[in-house]
Amino acid sequence: MACAAVRIPGLRCSVGAVCTQGASLRLTFSALRHLTLTSIMKSKRKTDHMERTASVIRREIVSAAKVCGAANESPSVKSLRLLIADQDFSFKAGQWVDFFIPGVSVVGGFSICSSPRLLEQERMIELAVKYTNHPPALWVHNKCTLDSEVAVRVGGEFFFDPQPTEASRNLVLIAGGVGINPLLSILRHAADLLREQANKGRGYEIGTIKLFYSAKNTSELLFKKNILDLVNEFPEKIACSLHVTKQTTQISAELKPYITEGRITEKEIRDHISKETLFYICGPPPMTDFFSKQLENNHVPKEHIYFEKWW
Repeated sequence: MACAAVRIPGLRCSVGAVCTQGASLRLTFSALRHLTLTSIMKSKRKTDHMERTASVIRREIVSAAKVCGAANESPSVKSLRLLIADQDFSFKAGQWVDFFIPGVSVVGGFSICSSPRLLEQERMIELAVKYTNHPPALWVHNKCTLDSEVAVRVGGEFFFDPQPTEASRNLVLIAGGVGINPLLSILRHAADLLREQANKGRGYEIGTIKLFYSAKNTSELLFKKNILDLVNEFPEKIACSLHVTKQTTQISAELKPYITEGRITEKEIRDHISKETLFYICGPPPMTDFFSKQLENNHVPKEHIYFEKWW
């Protein structure tokens, strides 16, 4: 591979705003090589992302990226918007990225929460990172600034990428905590498919989509407005049930119709079982294990159950 700099002309960014084309973005081959090789070799945590996903297929492209937006999604979660340099970089809804940070020896692993269409149209992806003591998460929360440069590579076998000629499917999305991230990507992709059908009368014809999403309280329910906007845009196609397990404050009037106090139950999920339905589950390992096992016990084919665990 030849030594080359990656440049995007005209990148101009602001916190919480969509990037417009303004200044240049550069990342040399030597920097990429350091990020991809040295970081992997030095990463030692037993629950490290690179170790856990060593056998998972990744794309070959490692793209430079520039932070062009940041926002606090909750008291413990920060979202980033990244401008992607490599025009060949792509992903499927639900996948994650290896997140390489200059000067940080540990590689992060963060699910993409935006839709593939945002990348196609604006060359951007969005991530949401929970605060932990893991070095990549600490960097995102404490050191990352606008115009910070990183590198990203797509991986993951948890995705929804239907082709136009495939049979129509319903989706049930089951999220716990920051497990919403890949499921939000899938939900946004489903909405894009619905828009394509409505506006152009072509593309994949998706069925209904039901999101079950559980968090400790309403302040930890991420992307509430984005989710409800999609429910309101497609009331006959998209629905959500938001669960809180330790709510101590009053629930707003806007959220109340969608909120259930208590965990997502087996019965709620069982009521949505059909031969046309695919189930996507992402959350803490005990949650994903419980629902995937319950679905199998209710005779849902294994090929209709997809799950991803976050740690």
